[in-house]
Amino acid sequence: MPSNLNFIIDQVGKDRGVDRKVIIEALEQAVLTASRKKYGHQGEIEVRYNEEAGEVELFQFKQVVEEVRNPATEISLEEARELDSEAEIGDSLGVKLDTDFGRIGAQTAKQVIIQKVRDAERENIYAEFKDRKGDVVSGVVQRIEKGNVFVTIGRAEAILYGKEQIPGEVYRQGERLRAYILDVQKNSKGPQIFLSRTHPGFLIKLFEMEVPEIAQGIIKVISAAREPGERAKIAVYSSDRDVDPVGACVGMRGSRVQNVVQELRGERIDIIPWTQDQAKYVCNALAPAKISKVYIDEENRHIEVVVADDQLSLAIGKKGQNVRLASKLTGWKIEIKSESKMEKLSNEVLERFKNIPNLGDVASRILYNEGFRSLDDLAESSSDQLAKILKMDQEKAAEIIQEANRLRAEASTPSGESAEGSQEPSQPAADASSEPA
Repeated sequence: MPSNLNFIIDQVGKDRGVDRKVIIEALEQAVLTASRKKYGHQGEIEVRYNEEAGEVELFQFKQVVEEVRNPATEISLEEARELDSEAEIGDSLGVKLDTDFGRIGAQTAKQVIIQKVRDAERENIYAEFKDRKGDVVSGVVQRIEKGNVFVTIGRAEAILYGKEQIPGEVYRQGERLRAYILDVQKNSKGPQIFLSRTHPGFLIKLFEMEVPEIAQGIIKVISAAREPGERAKIAVYSSDRDVDPVGACVGMRGSRVQNVVQELRGERIDIIPWTQDQAKYVCNALAPAKISKVYIDEENRHIEVVVADDQLSLAIGKKGQNVRLASKLTGWKIEIKSESKMEKLSNEVLERFKNIPNLGDVASRILYNEGFRSLDDLAESSSDQLAKILKMDQEKAAEIIQEANRLRAEASTPSGESAEGSQEPSQPAADASSEPA
């Protein structure tokens, strides 16, 4: 072993970020392991690091006896008193051993030290990153293997899988990269840090970094939805009436939002004002389309949106992207219909309703506006509910429900299918719906 290890311990600790005590423990463990190979397992061996001398000392404890029968575990009184003048029969005396273990012993000690330091490094890295899930970090691209990008973040290495990369992005070794910490796991190989550039949280964190009002808590990001590399929507709310949440996020001449767009490689971002009025919130989320009417089913979180014919393609978006993102953002199932189609459907429904006794034009229109769209809706309603909506007695309401059940049964008979039994096929140019993610 080197004559003075203090300098080496300090240097290794600084380079590897490992505590001095951990390195000393590793040295002691290494010397103990190597000593077993040289001296065997007989006797009690103890290792201690001498801070003043800067060396690892090895002691074998032997019992002081009158007559030595086992030299590995016993020492004569005469020899003991040469080491300690006050030694007596029956004492346990530590005899210092040589720590020159030869080439094989030194190699064993080196392997133990390397493994202990490596384990300590891994533990430190895990402790550093385990609570940073959801943070944005900056690192350097180390290498690219099978489409996966390995990024060095300080002393740690993280992985950005292909599915977490923005489509079309090209990464080069040595370039700096910002990403969202998706998860941190611990396994036999050490901590594994998983990154993402497609997660909605990455978009939110980027806005937090660009908009001081978000960091200060004045503006809150309610939710975000993305189709990475193409388009995103983010809903924001201001607790201060004097602060416009959308304007603050856009910044002077769009500077703030443009910084985020640039980081996301040109991803278009719609900034949506959040409101407690869910119908209005959904309408905002469908921007830039203008909404004519909204029919809301709170129980099933379903919203039917009516737009002018010339706004339909705008509301739906390219390949349904706009309505799909709005649905993810708000958590509502959104169904979009044009005014012309809605008028046609409403006329068909109203005609069916008017065939039921006690339902005239006005009552049918009231039911339609309350969300009744079929005989099924009528048949499955309660007389209390119907009487309250139409402001009639429960007896008449019960008769309406009974007739709706009869007509529904007729419609389901094999002899023929009525118009109520099957809905008009949806047409891509006139209808769109999206399930919330």
